Amino acid sequence: MVAAFEGWNDAADAASGVVDHLIEEWDAELLIELDPEDFYDFQVHRPEVGPSDSGERVISWPAPAIYQARPPRGDRDVLLLRGPEPNFRWKAFCSTVLGVAKLAGVTELVTLGALLADSPHTRPVPVSGSTSDPRLIERMSLTPSRYTGPVGITSVLNEMAAREGIGAASLWAAVPHYLAEPPCPKATLALLGALEDAMGIPLPQGVLTEMAEAWQRGADDLTSHDDEIAEYVEALENEQDTSELPEASGDAIAREFERYLRRRNVDPE
Repeated sequence: MVAAFEGWNDAADAASGVVDHLIEEWDAELLIELDPEDFYDFQVHRPEVGPSDSGERVISWPAPAIYQARPPRGDRDVLLLRGPEPNFRWKAFCSTVLGVAKLAGVTELVTLGALLADSPHTRPVPVSGSTSDPRLIERMSLTPSRYTGPVGITSVLNEMAAREGIGAASLWAAVPHYLAEPPCPKATLALLGALEDAMGIPLPQGVLTEMAEAWQRGADDLTSHDDEIAEYVEALENEQDTSELPEASGDAIAREFERYLRRRNVDPE
């Protein structure tokens, strides 16, 4: 299962953008839509009215949905969960989601998130991953999380999944805070690449590459016309260059090469 939630966990819609992208690329089918009545404050997540496929005006509720997809080059189905972060009864919500997951035979969960950070838009989007599962630490080259502080629904879902015997990992992209307006396809593409590494199968990039390149051109143009922002970006670049270890760049190149081989249907080993 791959899960992402709109709101606090989803800077610039980068995380939910990955799930939306995979639903479209894999032509995923709706498996179940959870009843939002017990989980949402409708004054925060207001329902919307609009025309249906038949032309009738209907009200759409902010319900989380689980889709089922069969990756063309994978050996198992993937459940895709997306929806707004719930306002109420997080434990009950996660229990419901995990109940569906267990009935479907899910053995691993990857939650996606994105946060605003002091990251220059001129460099690759940093993606960090963590897990408490010893098997996933070794296989996915992740680290145990050392974060302390407020958490979102993804952290609760991961912890409860681990208690149910489901291997759980979390991937987070760092979106430049001065370009926080959604969407950020560059961050979505970076998360998609990290998810591909975690799943071990090639994931379709579709139009994301072109969208990320267009976003990059727009960001470059925007910052080039503002001396103050341009100076700030340069300071972030210098700070990153100073702190980044050479082996980190080497690891990034190696991961990208492995993705290339995977998409060419060549075993990286």
